[in-house]
Amino acid sequence: MAEIGNYDVTSRLPYKLMLSCPSGLLPSQVSVIFDKLYDRIPHPDFDLEKSIDQIWDQRAQQNSSLYNGKKFRYGGHAFHSTGGVDCKSNCYLNLHLGLTDYRTFMGTNLNPLWEKFLVQSEDETIRCQHTSNPLGNGGIVETSDGKILVLKRSNNVGEFPGHFVFPGGHPEVGIISHDNLDPESLSRRVSMEMFDSIVREVVEETGVPAISLSNPVFIGISRRELNVRPTAFFFMKCSLQSKDIEKLYSSAQDGFESTQLCTISKDELESVAWKMPGCHHGGLALYKLMEDAKQN
Repeated sequence: MAEIGNYDVTSRLPYKLMLSCPSGLLPSQVSVIFDKLYDRIPHPDFDLEKSIDQIWDQRAQQNSSLYNGKKFRYGGHAFHSTGGVDCKSNCYLNLHLGLTDYRTFMGTNLNPLWEKFLVQSEDETIRCQHTSNPLGNGGIVETSDGKILVLKRSNNVGEFPGHFVFPGGHPEVGIISHDNLDPESLSRRVSMEMFDSIVREVVEETGVPAISLSNPVFIGISRRELNVRPTAFFFMKCSLQSKDIEKLYSSAQDGFESTQLCTISKDELESVAWKMPGCHHGGLALYKLMEDAKQN
């Protein structure tokens, strides 16, 4: 039976599970409410708010190729069940998403003063209302011989160089805005992008062909405690063996973002977990909850 809801972890862990869906949700069970209501609220401290521009200007001078791309902002979620015997097929999730951008992400979540942007509240959406909170994504990919794909990040990437991560990145906003489509069409388009984007990221970062991947299922959202960055995680299977994937990795489109592809047994995953960013460590916890649910 599926279990869906909030899942608390102890403060000593580098992550918090915002949402756990151990049975996995299909695209038909996940919808998006895309609305300005879930955009970031500017902080009332003028100097703190001004630091966003200052940090961006400083980074732009250091890196002329820096690009201020749009991102989907995580603004919370709601779920419900229609009841019935089969809980797995009767659970539905609404993701609440707004818009943010890379400049605001660097100036709030990645700001050395990031904790000053937080509000004292038990409600996570209120607590993080002044931060950018772009929603990342991660794919936990199981090979046909039972291994899990993990990448070692390049030393040239902006966040967590040299750390181990699951393949992923973020959904693409593209030309989507709050004004260019009717609300229903917008929400449907963003919902599709949540699932399409993780397949795209896995293909581009590992080199595996999309045809070798099963349809992804959504297993939850993890947020790292350091600078409160949220990431949505998905599970999928690959029909190829690990040795074949290792060969394909050399021609991966985005291979420059990592230096090594590892195919790790389920028993060995915990040994690399503490070398992961907190949100990906949380992604492993979501995967373990999914595996435990299969046994029950």
